[in-house]
Amino acid sequence: MQKKGDIIDGETLIVLINYGSASASEIVAGALKDHKRAIIMGESSFGKGSVQSIIPLKNKGAIRLTISKYYLPSGQSISKIGVIPDIEIFEKSEDFKLNTKTDNQLNFALKLLNG
Repeated sequence: MQKKGDIIDGETLIVLINYGSASASEIVAGALKDHKRAIIMGESSFGKGSVQSIIPLKNKGAIRLTISKYYLPSGQSISKIGVIPDIEIFEKSEDFKLNTKTDNQLNFALKLLNG
């Protein structure tokens, strides 16, 4: 399943993402995917593709203003879309715990790496 570009220094790189992956983690995963430097696995990320600033108002209220948007090297925005993994693996239940036997995304990635 290994493709040209999926390795770094001879090692396969798999990045796990899910709906909890947002902001910087989405940008890193998306950039690695765009540059074909890693296999992205899991569920689509959150889609937090903007930087917002809160501007206080004189009436003690405030305004939240989007001041910047994140784009991947391909030019695609991640806002509201997120990063779509190369291999989709959905968690089997809400009761899963990271790095345990119930973490089927990690277990699939380890199986893929170890053959």
